[in-house]
Amino acid sequence: MQRLYFLTPGFETTVNIAHELEDLKLTRDEVHVTGKDWAHLAERGVNNATLRQTSDVVNATVRGLKFGIPMGALLGILVHWFLSGEYGGSEFWIAVIGMGVFGGVFGIWTSTMIGVSVHDAKVDKYEQELEDGAFLMMVDVPEDREDEIYEVIHRHHPEVIIDKVTQEERLHHQGVGH
Repeated sequence: MQRLYFLTPGFETTVNIAHELEDLKLTRDEVHVTGKDWAHLAERGVNNATLRQTSDVVNATVRGLKFGIPMGALLGILVHWFLSGEYGGSEFWIAVIGMGVFGGVFGIWTSTMIGVSVHDAKVDKYEQELEDGAFLMMVDVPEDREDEIYEVIHRHHPEVIIDKVTQEERLHHQGVGH
């Protein structure tokens, strides 16, 4: 799946595109919209974006688990070694596994708290346009249909900016890029 972002200038264009995407056999679960006046979209059958689509909460949760388990396990090793001075035995493995589980849970909790406050890369990019009344549609399309969807929407709505997250933007958003 590839996520395309459509920056639409207003309410009617957004509703029209949502219905065109339905005609192109995309489901409601594949189309999400965010913007300042999002409440009226649901009345017209348009799926509003949730925190999951507009923030970094999913990626943050995965990162918390990925780093929390090994850090917790390492802490379990160190704590057991400092308290007993030896490796091995059932108490050792209980401490390592227990602290690994604790580290994973703690990592998920802390990183999720941070992730809910970090916007999706494109939501950040178009924040000013959204404040000015535009809408951002997040459309998940199969990679083999990306060009087809792009062409149909661009042909019917040339005023719409169609974008997708580049590898550079993804790395920068995750704090890796420049």
